[in-house]
Amino acid sequence: MNLRKPLLLAGMFITGLLPAATAQVAALKSTAAAQLQQQYPTYKQTALQIWEYAELGYKEVKSSELLQQQLRAAGFSVEAGVAGIPTAFVATYGSGQPVIAVLAEYDALPGLAQAAVPERTPIAGQKAGHGCGHHLFGTASVAAGIAIKQLIADKKLTGTIKVFGCPAEEGGSGKVYMVRAGLFSGVDAVLHWHPADKNEVTMTSALANKSAKFRFKGLSAHASMAPEKGRSSLDAVEAMNYMVNMMREHVPQETRIHYVITDGGKAPNVIPDNAEVYYYVRHPQRSEVVAIFDRVVKAAEGAALGTGTTMTYEIIGGTHDLLINRTLAAAMQQNLEQVGGVRYTAEQQAFARQIQSSFTFAPPPVEGAATVRPLKPVADAGGGSTDVGDVSYVVPTVGLDAATWVPGTPAHSWQAVACGGTEVGTLGMMVAAKTLALTAIDLFTNATLLTQARTEWQQAVGNYRYQALLGNRPPALNYRD
Repeated sequence: MNLRKPLLLAGMFITGLLPAATAQVAALKSTAAAQLQQQYPTYKQTALQIWEYAELGYKEVKSSELLQQQLRAAGFSVEAGVAGIPTAFVATYGSGQPVIAVLAEYDALPGLAQAAVPERTPIAGQKAGHGCGHHLFGTASVAAGIAIKQLIADKKLTGTIKVFGCPAEEGGSGKVYMVRAGLFSGVDAVLHWHPADKNEVTMTSALANKSAKFRFKGLSAHASMAPEKGRSSLDAVEAMNYMVNMMREHVPQETRIHYVITDGGKAPNVIPDNAEVYYYVRHPQRSEVVAIFDRVVKAAEGAALGTGTTMTYEIIGGTHDLLINRTLAAAMQQNLEQVGGVRYTAEQQAFARQIQSSFTFAPPPVEGAATVRPLKPVADAGGGSTDVGDVSYVVPTVGLDAATWVPGTPAHSWQAVACGGTEVGTLGMMVAAKTLALTAIDLFTNATLLTQARTEWQQAVGNYRYQALLGNRPPALNYRD
């Protein structure tokens, strides 16, 4: 990593080349970065342990507990099981204003078990893998929180640092329940990050999303001897899917609708009496998501009517689009540039090129992991969704991507899992941890920055009063079952 040179320059500033206040902030940043680097072996071990756990959303018992243990050992008070979620927590240190929060995630994805090697090698008996790098996400955020805690303990900063343990980001909308429970009340700013194949501050919004499982109930019968006596729930699922697929022509082009049949019967000669299909509806605007989702429900009702079955549905998740805060993004950009990216060793370069040889497209240069991309203009939503969007509607929020994967690596891939189980992942994780900590220091020491960020946030939110898209349902703790 090329962190050393910028921090040495910061040390030069302390000698008097900058005003005293600026020099003091530079010294705090040097201290935090050095403390994080000193603890790198510990955080590397933590991340790789969570990588091995590979626990699905709302089932992250060991992963959550490991992070909680580290925070408690560092002196945080930890409230576990918040918002009705056993694996969610809020860790707090300090008192008074400002209150700065860091988000931590730690859930894995189903079907992505993979060894930490540069060729497709599933791990026998393992059902999940960290294809989105949340083992790195959670660890870096905890590390940054602990670095800030130490500065508060040493009376170099005043205020409160919080680390939010956020389960089930992958379709479970964990943060939505935490927002709905009021846990972010009184927080002045929120920091987050995400594993990626590049280093840049997040300037792209996210798609609002609403998801549900549609369940049809029919009548079983022998499919050959007495088909007239049956009513197929699978027919209803297929009829619904057909109608929704025709509907794609008549929705805004930015819409994304996807589904999987999670239960389609057990035997071809038995007419299924139960079937289930799991739908996501996405769009850059939350109001469009709600309207399109309601049309999907109508298609399900029509499918049930036409097949002589009955239908119920369960809302599983719902997330807002992501509000971008330019004020906070500019501050984070400066810190990311100071920290810099990851420079691979010769061995890591060989690993990277072998990973890239599995791509079906021309990969970017592996040296891209060492660069920091310039700050972009605010862009419309990309292809993904995140429950961080809900947080951004109640608190000024800013995030970054850090190169924890070989350049070109797609998220939710076996290649991402493989990278995350090596130092390619954990070195990138430290880029994020340091950037989060340095940005938090700016927020603790610059009241004007917080004021400007809140003013921008208030203008973006306008008169909208937050309402969870998933309604009043309790957390979907078994949504992966």
